[in-house]
Amino acid sequence: MTSPELAEEVLDDLDLLRARDPRGLLPAVAGAGAQVRETTQLTQEAGLQRATSGGRPRGLVIVGRREGAVAASVLRALLGPASPVTVDVVPGPDLPVWMGPSDIAVVATRTGAGRYAVTPAYEAARRGVVLVGIGAEDAPLHAACASARAAYVPLPASRVQHTALWSLLTPMLLLAAELGLVAQDAADTELVAAALDEAAAECGPARESFVNPAKTLALELLDALPVIVAEGPLAGAAAGRVADQLATLAGLPVTGFRLPDQRVAARTVLGGPLAPAEGQDDFFRDRADDAGRRLRLITIRDADAGEHDGGERDPRSAGEAMAEVLRVAAAHNVPVSALAEHAEPERHPRLARLARQLAVADFSAVYLALALDHERALHP
Repeated sequence: MTSPELAEEVLDDLDLLRARDPRGLLPAVAGAGAQVRETTQLTQEAGLQRATSGGRPRGLVIVGRREGAVAASVLRALLGPASPVTVDVVPGPDLPVWMGPSDIAVVATRTGAGRYAVTPAYEAARRGVVLVGIGAEDAPLHAACASARAAYVPLPASRVQHTALWSLLTPMLLLAAELGLVAQDAADTELVAAALDEAAAECGPARESFVNPAKTLALELLDALPVIVAEGPLAGAAAGRVADQLATLAGLPVTGFRLPDQRVAARTVLGGPLAPAEGQDDFFRDRADDAGRRLRLITIRDADAGEHDGGERDPRSAGEAMAEVLRVAAAHNVPVSALAEHAEPERHPRLARLARQLAVADFSAVYLALALDHERALHP
């Protein structure tokens, strides 16, 4: 197991970081704000009015995997249960049997290739479903959308795998805003880009570990078994992204719980047999005596999660459930990492807060992968 001292040396050595990052994950993550601005322009040029001219659809189906599915889950959580349009997320290649001309299908993939992207596009065109494509320029998906005279957002070839989330989410936000499903200010992509730029300035490789929230979290996760607890559905969508990034980039298994509905399970895990024994949460302990990884709680908060998100049998709000989980963690000596919390969340738009959280988490996953030298091992 890599020691925190050695890992910190790696994370603060810019030349070593570059050598361990053959795909350029760090600059790609740092450029998320620029991604949003560029994709906003590409979306405006794509002619979404071809999809929105018929008015509000009966249903919106997003076909996506990995980052496309995460983007779709973020949009669905942002719209919430009061959405006048049903929003479904499917992996492809099959479309739901109920889809027809009164529905919109969005096929979102970084590459724009493969049967899971191309087949549903042609199937949507055959059924008369309104189609929107998001993918690489000149990809097979682009040809499928062109044949159906459908809107297509062409992403530049410079998009790097595992770092294209905002390139897929941005067109979805703008489409939802044009359909009147979210307020224009709630889908303000410039505010999102500014939040991502702010996070990049705080988490960039030139900032040393002791003042860098992403490097700090990466060091905390070196010998941890992360348990992510998310406050409400939007934070839950973010938790899915964080867990996937930690697993895919750093090889770290992650358990996640959404509050308040998974409150009991989260509480039981944090008080269970994997909770650290007395004194094992000391960051400066001698790790030579460690038996293995121990639980670390990662909280993802959402101040707008709602006062009463629980059901009839569990009327607790997401905030109340989070407070209860934190009490259990403290009682059982489980250390806590709060993901990118603002001191005054009410001063920042909801989507901008989410962008900051996801940016810090993306940086942390990349830093952890580079500290462990996973990137050179998998992509020599």
